[in-house]
Amino acid sequence: MDNKELSTLRKQANLTLKSQIDQLQMIPAAATALLNLANDENTTVADLSVVIETEPALAAQLLKLVNSAAYGLPSKITSISRAVNLLGFAEVKRASLDLLFFNNLIKPDTNAKFDQLYFWQHCLFVAGLSRAIAISLMHPDPDRIYAAGLLHDIGKTVLESHGLVSYSDFLDFFEKSDSSIPKNEKIFFGMTHSEMGYVFCKQWDLPDTITAVSYLHHSNFLNHPLAKGVEQDIAIVSFANFIAWMQGIGSVQGHNHPILQHDVLSIIDIEQLNIEEILDNVDTEMQSIRDFYDLDFPNLNNLRATLVKSTIALCKLSVQETSTPLNSLPQQPLFLSSLTAPHHSLNKSDFVPRTLEAIHNDFDFDRVMLLEINPKRRSLVASYSWPSEITANKENLPEITIDSASVDLLKCLRQREAVLITDTSWLKCKVLKQQNVNSFIAIPVLRHNRFIGIIYTDNVISQNSLDANIAHQIVPIANELGIALNNAKQLDLEKKKSLTDPLTNLHNRRMLNDFLENIYQQNITKYSPLAVGFIDIDNFKRLNDQCGHQAGDDALKIVADTLRSLTRPGDCMGRYGGEEFLFIHINTTLEGVTSYAERVRMEIERRGKILAKRLKCDALTISIGIALHSAEFKNYYDIIDAADRAMYKAKKNGRNQVVLHT
Repeated sequence: MDNKELSTLRKQANLTLKSQIDQLQMIPAAATALLNLANDENTTVADLSVVIETEPALAAQLLKLVNSAAYGLPSKITSISRAVNLLGFAEVKRASLDLLFFNNLIKPDTNAKFDQLYFWQHCLFVAGLSRAIAISLMHPDPDRIYAAGLLHDIGKTVLESHGLVSYSDFLDFFEKSDSSIPKNEKIFFGMTHSEMGYVFCKQWDLPDTITAVSYLHHSNFLNHPLAKGVEQDIAIVSFANFIAWMQGIGSVQGHNHPILQHDVLSIIDIEQLNIEEILDNVDTEMQSIRDFYDLDFPNLNNLRATLVKSTIALCKLSVQETSTPLNSLPQQPLFLSSLTAPHHSLNKSDFVPRTLEAIHNDFDFDRVMLLEINPKRRSLVASYSWPSEITANKENLPEITIDSASVDLLKCLRQREAVLITDTSWLKCKVLKQQNVNSFIAIPVLRHNRFIGIIYTDNVISQNSLDANIAHQIVPIANELGIALNNAKQLDLEKKKSLTDPLTNLHNRRMLNDFLENIYQQNITKYSPLAVGFIDIDNFKRLNDQCGHQAGDDALKIVADTLRSLTRPGDCMGRYGGEEFLFIHINTTLEGVTSYAERVRMEIERRGKILAKRLKCDALTISIGIALHSAEFKNYYDIIDAADRAMYKAKKNGRNQVVLHT
């Protein structure tokens, strides 16, 4: 990162914090000295002892550790240098860092959303797990990785302790949000905790590994200049952080866990790791820490290893690009109807059934299905079929769980090979079991070389034998289907873009108008009572003038996020233009829509008070006008106009209120 970018981040940090970044007192001098000693291969026992002796509380805790029952020494140790010799150099460095940060970061506040103890157990777990992984991968300095894991989320503690608005405020603010933590942090603080951690590490001149890990552990980092020479360090801590969240040991509770970045998987060969053994070792280490600090950390168990492996396998399927080609196959006769069927349309519901029927006609299978991967269920679920009756009952679709798949089917999934499966004794799919399926063909369907599903064929009715050579002939058809599915997805994305506001990701004015127009063109009693609400941000121009357009954008995103979190499924809401929003409630009541509008208004007011602390400007509020459909409204723009006029009454009456059109 160049000096200009660092300067920009420092400027934002100073706007976000109560004090200037260079005035913060977060880490004791002894901790900084220990971190630098840990990265100096010439450090001696004497060097370490001197640092520890300058921190009386640390010295006392280390003597307590060496004299604890865990070491069972015959006589009491009173000398720091003797303690260092007995505990071992690496153990003392790790314990010293733990103690220093534990003493300085843990400030229990029962009312705070950011639980310091919960955060600390996450840091310790990530540090211990990072070190264990580093040892397994024969990293030259596992203790360096431990320190980086310990401090990877330091930016969160800076924001909690020194932010104009705290990290607890942030967690409360976005408690119901489905967006990622970094995305919400950017809106709330103006920067992410990783960016704050980077600025903090540079200010305190912490080692390069810690600085790079703090900044890049949520990113694809291989091409970033900060990662040069420490790529494996970042990958290890990022992987350990991902596993910690999977085990329920995240840095905060109840928020979306991070994704496993592609760059991590390109550096760490998961097959090299005995994850069960690593987790077991970290369990033991966490138990020792728990006993020493007298803290109640969660106990882990060996079953987690299976969860980690299966989730990683699923991540590989969904995010890892592969250059592995399908097996070179002998030239076979091509079937024109099957190959061209995927391109008859851009409508998935049209071309997929057409393709499956063409495969049936060309190859004379009894049944053909498209089974698409469902990441949440870790399974392959039938989405389309020929005959169509197979997938008509959405409550009883054929579904094959990936965890239970046979070696042959896994070969199809992982190596992207067409396979003939003749032994289905492993099959746990209830629907296929009931139909006595004893063999089937599976052909992988790829989109940009990423696995998205399989074409499934069988002869369960005729009981005709299946030929492995036919499986290979269907591969080109599956490739064409993958291309068609990609084209359809791109079309859907473009359609969505044309109907979506890019800043807030809500529907835009065109979509809102179309939604209402469709209702008014149909039998409107089907949707009655129907209500429209018109929202306008109060004093928006003044907010932009005083705090800048970025603050204005943040305000728009906050209103959008609030609407998204409070709106019922089936209702419609979006940005109508500028600082105006619209919501449309169908099959509602006057009491219901008024109550909803009040909840939105109060939530914006609550969030606005918190945001005002950071932006140092007027609190964010909104005015809302509501119109309930009646005979006077002949078309959709009449009801919008009525809601707009009610909103202006709310403005005229003093703002920050809900007014009903009468």
